[in-house]
Amino acid sequence: MEIIKAIILGIIQGLTEFLPVSSSGHLELGKAILGDTSVGEESLIFTVVLHFATALSTVVIFRKDIIELLKGILQFKWNEETQFAFKIGISMIPAVFIGLFFEEELEQFFGSSIMFVGFMLLITGVLLFLADKAKNTVKKVSILNAGIIGVSQAIAMLPGISRSGATIATSVLLGVDKTKAARFSFLMVVPLIFGKIAKDVLSGDLSYESNQIVPLSAGFIAAFVSGLFACTWMISIVKKSKLSYFAYYCFAVGFLAIIYTLLN
Repeated sequence: MEIIKAIILGIIQGLTEFLPVSSSGHLELGKAILGDTSVGEESLIFTVVLHFATALSTVVIFRKDIIELLKGILQFKWNEETQFAFKIGISMIPAVFIGLFFEEELEQFFGSSIMFVGFMLLITGVLLFLADKAKNTVKKVSILNAGIIGVSQAIAMLPGISRSGATIATSVLLGVDKTKAARFSFLMVVPLIFGKIAKDVLSGDLSYESNQIVPLSAGFIAAFVSGLFACTWMISIVKKSKLSYFAYYCFAVGFLAIIYTLLN
């Protein structure tokens, strides 16, 4: 694993984790372009490090919200914070179910077909385009909304479907306020990422050699810094209803991925 490749893939992960263009899809495309099939497949530790970096950047951006949530939950009352945490719990169920019982089937979609990623990016583009045309509201995420958004998050485990794009688009199409939709989308994934990291660590499959420390550190820093930037930028983009720009981007990259596959 070379340092430059680690930094490039770290930046890709950090930016695309929050921007609605699919981090998994872009990592697959990045590996294909760089001719590196080891990152994310054979090197589980690298994948874990990148996801930890982006999760940490989310915690930093939403640190005040998270502290308020924890304070509210610790009051052991059915207050607004506890209700919000409950909704996040509901939203996690579909993804947890897929992760626990269909992990091997899901992994078959990775590293298998750039064309598949291309088609999924086109679907992401359609979702973003529709969400951008939705009217502004002041509606909060309901318990039913949380369950539907959770299904979108589970579907977005496929490479090429943007998790943030799918969940924010679904929220907005359900009539949820765009700012609240972005906040819920970013906070709902934090427990899942840390849970997945814990599962990988406890599995005993993580291993690394001493010569990987520098590339791993470089990838972590790149993903963390780019994640801070992308998360802040994405909140502003959703508020300004500029998701259509990313829809066009997904259309362009999706078609390029399909054409690349056909030519090779």
